[in-house]
Amino acid sequence: MRLIGKQKLEKFKRKKKGDLTLSREIDDLINDIETNDWSDQIELKNTRADADCVHSDGFYFFDIKPERTMVLIEFEEKEATVAWVGNHQDYEYIFKNNKETIKKWLKKNNWI
Repeated sequence: MRLIGKQKLEKFKRKKKGDLTLSREIDDLINDIETNDWSDQIELKNTRADADCVHSDGFYFFDIKPERTMVLIEFEEKEATVAWVGNHQDYEYIFKNNKETIKKWLKKNNWI
């Protein structure tokens, strides 16, 4: 699968460059996306238990341990696009742990 916006993940890794575990986890996420072609949510969840579908248009949040880094990715056909990356505190501030708020953010930022 083609990953668009990988630079957002790389930038976040550079920001947290001393955290080797986080860097490895982000690399694992990138690898999982680029080497898989998930046909449905069940296949995705079998590979990535941290994936949470937050919108029916193919948007998933990934909760990367140990720092609870949150990554919002849109899956569409053979492409995955990174929409947002941040720590859990930013996620709670922006998205309020609420799918309706996520939907509003997606609309406001022209994702849906």
